[in-house]
Amino acid sequence: MFYWLMKYVVIGPVVKAIFRPWIVGRRNIPKEGAAILASNHLSFADSVFLPLVIDRPMAFLAKSDYFTGRGLKGWATRMFFKGTGQIPIDRSGGKASEASLNTGLQVLGRGALLGIYPEGTRSPDGTLYRGRTGIARMALEARVPVIPVVMVDTDTVMPIGRRIPRVGRVGMVIGEPLDFSRFAGMEGDRYVLRSVTDEIMVALQRLGEQRYDDVYASTAKARLASEPH
Repeated sequence: MFYWLMKYVVIGPVVKAIFRPWIVGRRNIPKEGAAILASNHLSFADSVFLPLVIDRPMAFLAKSDYFTGRGLKGWATRMFFKGTGQIPIDRSGGKASEASLNTGLQVLGRGALLGIYPEGTRSPDGTLYRGRTGIARMALEARVPVIPVVMVDTDTVMPIGRRIPRVGRVGMVIGEPLDFSRFAGMEGDRYVLRSVTDEIMVALQRLGEQRYDDVYASTAKARLASEPH
């Protein structure tokens, strides 16, 4: 009920009126059944715009920091993320990564749509970076299709570091579902997981025509931070 109110009464109408989001390929999202929506990640706002323009409820895995803030601001942030269907996860690695995987599988097990950013973090410069293999493992374990999604101009409206978004149009391009059923039962093979993940990233690159760099986004961030200004 809270999700519905936020999407259709509180947040959704305001966001749609200001940013006039457009979408191409809406028909590629199944009307029922579980699926993973694999998106490039340009902006904090990506997790807000995508759920607003599709008809079905969906959940994004969001870093737990967004849910642990204190005071009025922390409360407001927590309510906002819960209202937009986001689920807190710990990204610190190890056992936390396993817990995140299980959380995603629970969403898919309910027959719902799950949003994932294969790059693991926002692109620091608009480039598409190497995907993390967790998405492949989820897709193979849950036996669900992966639908590539390209966010357009969300980084222009709300670039990294900006607290208040600029007014502008944003868009989403939804690609055709990717079927990995040929790899059923092979989720324990790391070479298969890498192959599946790379196939997802190729689909994203072709759909959005972003420049691609075969390193992790976290590595690129560290590299940019170390460069002299």
